[in-house]
Amino acid sequence: MPPSTSPQTEPRYKHGQPARTAILYVNLGTPDEPTAPAVRRYLAEFLRDPRVVEIPRLVWLPILYGLILPLRSGKSAHKYASIWTKDGSPLRVWTEKQATLLRGWLGERGHQVMVRYAMRYGSPSVASQLDALKADGVTRILILPAYPQYAGSTTASVIDAVTAWTARTRNVPELRFVNHYHDDRGYLQALAKRIERHWQEHGRPRHLLMSFHGVPERTLQLGDPYHCECHKTGRMLAEWLSLAPDQYSVSFQSRFGKAKWLEPYTEPTLRKLGAAGEGRVDVVCPGFTSDCLETLEEIAMEGREAFIAAGGKEFNYIPCLNDEPAWIAALGAIAEKHLGGWPTREMPDAQALERSRAAAIKMGAPQ
Repeated sequence: MPPSTSPQTEPRYKHGQPARTAILYVNLGTPDEPTAPAVRRYLAEFLRDPRVVEIPRLVWLPILYGLILPLRSGKSAHKYASIWTKDGSPLRVWTEKQATLLRGWLGERGHQVMVRYAMRYGSPSVASQLDALKADGVTRILILPAYPQYAGSTTASVIDAVTAWTARTRNVPELRFVNHYHDDRGYLQALAKRIERHWQEHGRPRHLLMSFHGVPERTLQLGDPYHCECHKTGRMLAEWLSLAPDQYSVSFQSRFGKAKWLEPYTEPTLRKLGAAGEGRVDVVCPGFTSDCLETLEEIAMEGREAFIAAGGKEFNYIPCLNDEPAWIAALGAIAEKHLGGWPTREMPDAQALERSRAAAIKMGAPQ
């Protein structure tokens, strides 16, 4: 049996309470600070997820706690420190700002929708934000992941976190999930605008590399659509930018472990381009909607170093969508579409309606 609901997180039901709608915008997560203990806590939660590492627990957990966490926590903390800002983790800063701008965009269109953000790993957690929405009287929630391309290790893991919360919740709100928007017109247009503005300032390169986060190759064989959705995004973005097939390529970064992952890998691709005499390369990461460790350190720093060391001359990293106005509009349109049919204007409660009706009778209004 699932654990009983805590009275602190299950508000008392109020008869006639108005229907309130909210959006929970979910990103991957980040350590609370760039220190080894904080990174260890974050990595432990992340790498314990069976959606992320699909190895039997009895085999994987001793490796994780006995080898991976002791060796990687300090090194990863150093990398996080290299991209940390005065406001904290870039991923948290951009995700929070996107949620705020999304609420504003919807508000300007007349939608009274609450918007909160959560992290799948780390804080604020999915469960804590869902608790907060329930405490605010929300009865309908749209779960909107910050992942344009669907993967079992990302989007499905968010769904797992939500359903785990429902297992301990008595009065479960109505729920909807956005699974993907890899081919959404607004999303692609926002990416194209971001790239074109960079090219207006720095000139147009001969080659654009689109780097997506990697996943094990076996996930493709098991039916995960991620690989296909990444390539579709790349192909459609190239069309928006009027790029010929030899002017761009798609690669996959962030390989972990010894298993074969989706290819081609990003760093070897950059080395190959540099060695082949490609004087300049621009890199964009369409699968990341907020700049983070994987873009600012792995690509903008390590990727640059690999390309230059192999003989390349000029390396440009094009920032993620972050707070790009066209991206906020696209995110709003995606949310608006999935909110269809739900009340997004504040409705009067039952007592207010009764008072209004009594006043109308007193004034002699027809009933």
